Amino acid sequence: MQTSPMARPHLRFLLNGEEITLTDVRPDATLLDFLRLDRALKGTKEGCAEGDCGACTVLVGRLAGDRLVYEGVNACIRFTGSLDGCHVVTIEHLRGADGGLHPVQQAMVDFHGSQCGFCTPGFVMSLYALWMREPNPSDATIEKALQGNLCRCTGYEAIMRAARAISSYGEAGRDPLVAERAEVIARLKAMRDGARVEIGAGKDRLVVPATVDDLAAVFEAEPHARIVAGSTDVGLWVTKHFRDISPVVFIGGLDALRQVSETDGTITIGAGVSYTDAYAALATRIPALRPLLDRIGGDQVRNMGTIGGNIANGSPIGDTPPPLIALGASVTLRKGAARRTIALEDFFIDYGKQDRAPGELVEAIHVPVPDAGALFAVHKVTKRRDEDITAVLGAFHLTIESGTVTSACIAYGGMAATPKRAKSVEAALVGMAWTMETIEAAMAVYAQDFQPISDMRASADYRMMSARNLLMRVFVESSGETATVSRHEAA
Repeated sequence: MQTSPMARPHLRFLLNGEEITLTDVRPDATLLDFLRLDRALKGTKEGCAEGDCGACTVLVGRLAGDRLVYEGVNACIRFTGSLDGCHVVTIEHLRGADGGLHPVQQAMVDFHGSQCGFCTPGFVMSLYALWMREPNPSDATIEKALQGNLCRCTGYEAIMRAARAISSYGEAGRDPLVAERAEVIARLKAMRDGARVEIGAGKDRLVVPATVDDLAAVFEAEPHARIVAGSTDVGLWVTKHFRDISPVVFIGGLDALRQVSETDGTITIGAGVSYTDAYAALATRIPALRPLLDRIGGDQVRNMGTIGGNIANGSPIGDTPPPLIALGASVTLRKGAARRTIALEDFFIDYGKQDRAPGELVEAIHVPVPDAGALFAVHKVTKRRDEDITAVLGAFHLTIESGTVTSACIAYGGMAATPKRAKSVEAALVGMAWTMETIEAAMAVYAQDFQPISDMRASADYRMMSARNLLMRVFVESSGETATVSRHEAA
């Protein structure tokens, strides 16, 4: 019989160079409020309060084995309770080798990368994170690193010029965060005492489990608790919807849930793996996922958000469920010591309802790598290209042999109350020649699978037209034929 780990009634983390111990922390307290209100560190700004504008960007360093990894995060939706054993770095901690401006700051000054200055600290911190991992980035890499930072007055070209020039002001290898890395690693390791963190009681209770087994025990005993990994969705429940999310169980520090592995052509992703950490395996082994992953939020959201969370919250417009369903992915659920694995498509039952018993949690996702000869494509339709929520997302996994469709698995997000397969469309394709005539016939049966709604992101007619045209796009791109875009009316 497994014994419970010892409990500790406080959080411990590093803030810049200071060790912080907190004994009174609300489950919904944000890092941004802690920095500005409790510590008077006003360089971190509140812009959107939803992880969209990047004005609140700070770095959070975490131990990954014996390595210390720093990532830009949105302090406005990052909860303070998730920081146990981490190193938080704000813009006040930046400094040059001579004690003056940091190379990132000096470049922004010299290349006029700031006007009103409100967004500037966030840009500096995002560029700082980029500079430490890639001192001489390409323009495409810079643009990707700044997807999550918005500026309404400077114009991005001046910021791009500054980003290109940072390494001319100093060497990333001599940066204070690099020079002090061994010391910080030692301090963070000293905080790892194997204890469960428990603060507060009742609805104000905050728990940071010591291990995955401890997590399973905590959630089985308190099935009404809210499990929070990256908080890219739950954070908005607090900042925008003022929802009560307590009691909360924070799982971001559980290394065993942050593992990615591959066995016999199936990639297994722990429920705590972020989009950033999953990127290398998924984008390399399943290249069609690369453009999709590149468009999920900005760097800050990808560093925080998890694929497990994207699945567990059951949103009909989550970006990862449709392609994973099309690939035949499965999910392992755990309650206490008991586990079961089901097809991912069976996990989603109805809007806000999943096949998950009280006290049962998502532990891992298993993604089969498509065969080399398979046709796999993913397309996302949004109002703006980057950092936007899906209106329609289609994922297509087909096998075509000798010009005939022998298998088809097609899944959509944004078209129903859950991520859903287009089974009538699949049936209209299988056994048929991969031709324009077959595609047009399949487009005519979409109404048998979907009755989309109209909302702020798209009308029902637009969604239906887009869904049909995505199938046409897959055909055109795979066959080299040209086509007139469908203007079918939604049934």
